[in-house]
Amino acid sequence: MYDIENYYRARSIQHACELLTEYPQARLLAGGTDVLIQLHHLNPKYRHIVDIHDLPELKGIAIDRYHHLRIGSATSFTELIEHPLIQQHLPLLAEAAATIAGPQVRNVATYGGNICNGATSADSASPTLALKAELEIATAHGCYRRSIEGFHTGPGKVALQQGEIVVAFHYSPEYYQNIGSSYIKYAMRGAMDIATIGCSAVCRIAQGRFTDLRLTYGVAAPTPIRCPHAEQSAVGQLLSQQTLAAISEAVAQDVSPRSSWRAEKSFRLHLIRTLAQRAISLAVERAGGKIA
Repeated sequence: MYDIENYYRARSIQHACELLTEYPQARLLAGGTDVLIQLHHLNPKYRHIVDIHDLPELKGIAIDRYHHLRIGSATSFTELIEHPLIQQHLPLLAEAAATIAGPQVRNVATYGGNICNGATSADSASPTLALKAELEIATAHGCYRRSIEGFHTGPGKVALQQGEIVVAFHYSPEYYQNIGSSYIKYAMRGAMDIATIGCSAVCRIAQGRFTDLRLTYGVAAPTPIRCPHAEQSAVGQLLSQQTLAAISEAVAQDVSPRSSWRAEKSFRLHLIRTLAQRAISLAVERAGGKIA
């Protein structure tokens, strides 16, 4: 039995925003894979629920004539993995989604919930950051967009104001076309475990050199992060082991891993450097190049 004091079923996004504004203690229920666990453990902060899981405005994956992709925030991870538009245009996102939990969880867990939960270990966060997604956010007075960069503000915290809901994720072709990408997750178990470190790499190459690199991590800092020093060290450089080594050294300036029962700080830093080389090498290969 769940200890729910108040349950509100939203009729629309507008109604959901109004409910969250009226009842500031309420939590959103979409897929429920996080909320129901908190309810099971009798967390008093989850006793007031606004249910949005069936709202059509949060569903769907579509592309417009200008190749801008829109993914509804209530899209499940199984849908992300299997949808042909994601497989064709955002394989990095599908690759990361396939590492999340098991099939039963992926069938109901939502993309928006994974991002808005604020966990640095969220497997969808680093690819979303690497692909420079924009978030469509609804308020009681309309919608606005903002970058995913800076959306995570601390452990378990995101930049949503009271009454705001992430409606969709938008991807621009200038950030996903003509790239190679990869996601590599290191976890204590091979399946159904949260990441010890998660690494996404996106690159563009030309004439045997890097023309662009985006390198992002989960669990390498209190929030999902990009690595500007590591990225800059690659631009204009040859596709070589020497460049990979330089990136691996530079990335230490961008991260701040911590020790926990899952891994010591020193081991996480070793993983960060190692995964950078592996993820970038695979991204280069998928872009049609090869590390010499």
